[in-house]
Amino acid sequence: MQYRNGKAEEIKIAYVGGGSRGWAWKLMSELARAEDIGGEVRLYDIDFGAAEANAVIGGLYSKAGEAKSCFRYRACRSAAEAMTGADFVIVSILPGSFEEMESDVHTPEAYGIYQSVGDTTGPGGIVRAMRTVPMMQEIAEAVKSFCPKAWVINYTNPMSLCVRTLYETFPEIRAFGCCHEVFGTQKLLASAVEELCGIEGITRQEIKVEVTGVNHFTFLIRGQYRDLDLFPLYRRFAERYAESGFTKKLDPDWRSNPFRCNHRVKMDLFLRFGAIAAADDRHLAEFCPGDWYLASPERAAQWGFSLTPVSWRKQDLQNRLAKSRRLLSGEEKPEIKSTGEEGVRQIRALLGLGDFVTNVNLPNRGQVPDLPLGAVVETNASFRDNSVTPVLAGAMPEGVRALVERIVSVQEDTVKGAILRDPNRVLRGFLHDPLVEGRTDRGEELFEKMVENTKGYLGDYSCLSLRGERV
Repeated sequence: MQYRNGKAEEIKIAYVGGGSRGWAWKLMSELARAEDIGGEVRLYDIDFGAAEANAVIGGLYSKAGEAKSCFRYRACRSAAEAMTGADFVIVSILPGSFEEMESDVHTPEAYGIYQSVGDTTGPGGIVRAMRTVPMMQEIAEAVKSFCPKAWVINYTNPMSLCVRTLYETFPEIRAFGCCHEVFGTQKLLASAVEELCGIEGITRQEIKVEVTGVNHFTFLIRGQYRDLDLFPLYRRFAERYAESGFTKKLDPDWRSNPFRCNHRVKMDLFLRFGAIAAADDRHLAEFCPGDWYLASPERAAQWGFSLTPVSWRKQDLQNRLAKSRRLLSGEEKPEIKSTGEEGVRQIRALLGLGDFVTNVNLPNRGQVPDLPLGAVVETNASFRDNSVTPVLAGAMPEGVRALVERIVSVQEDTVKGAILRDPNRVLRGFLHDPLVEGRTDRGEELFEKMVENTKGYLGDYSCLSLRGERV
């Protein structure tokens, strides 16, 4: 890359999953808004036609009247072509198809196990990890071969296991995982300050938080707005909305939203344990014992959050494919706007164009003293010129630590079993998962059925056995 007049030019970004009809467009919008960087985005996808379409759409973003930067977009037929010499690698893939995800999410329902998301934890997240880990191993090997000094930014779930696999495969990799869930909690805290203190116009960036835990089961153990300690204020707020939930200012149409969340789970966990749960209720509920929030669809509805069906995701994909066609035909123009994501800001900071602190997912090198070293944890980190430095987090409340430690144990069995292609090791984590344990005595049967439904994407697992039986 080159630096000229305070700008970084000719940076090379490889996008793995470059045919994406969601995250890729967000990246294009944010890159178009960044006036101090420019270069080439290489789009690599197993669906080359989708990558070609996005290369055209990326060009439309760069040529839009509001664009402040100039990026070229190119579809690539191989990882080597996309990654060779790359400065950054972005990973945003769907491991399998929505048919596999439909099994992940809905097969457990016949066993009395309900999932609101099914992509990070629970039986769905674990079986999804079995498909994802081999893909992440291939990506890590490609980075090692073609761009070992690149920064790798992962958006794929299950986040913790993806990042862990990247480091297990290539220990010298420079990778981190990004998730926007904490941002929504910062916005909720800003709403609490506005309502209880009468202070308007607070941005989420003004809410300073100390982050700990694991992805999608993240907790804030400190929160501050200027000189105001937000924990006593949030307790008042949580007690006020513990029964009704809080939706009015954040999501007026929450009842018809397949991602609906009225923050009751978040507030309940705070009132139980004294730490601010910092993710969407749909994610948080899946990490807790199944009889707390997910005993039934009716139970989830009582708590005010959705069980997002895969049928909705399939329809949403059709809508996005239609949007792609409209963009390509010129019927619809690309809209350049802030997406709320921080990936481009992170890129700029790593290029020396503005330091800042944000939450990311990294292997635990001691930044979370409560959790095992090496496990991937979510904390704040300082971004600056060619450096990402985790920020040390304080101790978790005892009850939170017990919940998170259990999840880390399940994740360790899952990722190690998946790396070794050992379904028995994965099964051990599966049976210990909070949604499975205590909800069914037929966990092995469920696991075998889910593995059978996704075997087309399991490759090496097919030659292994589960307690003497073929998987």
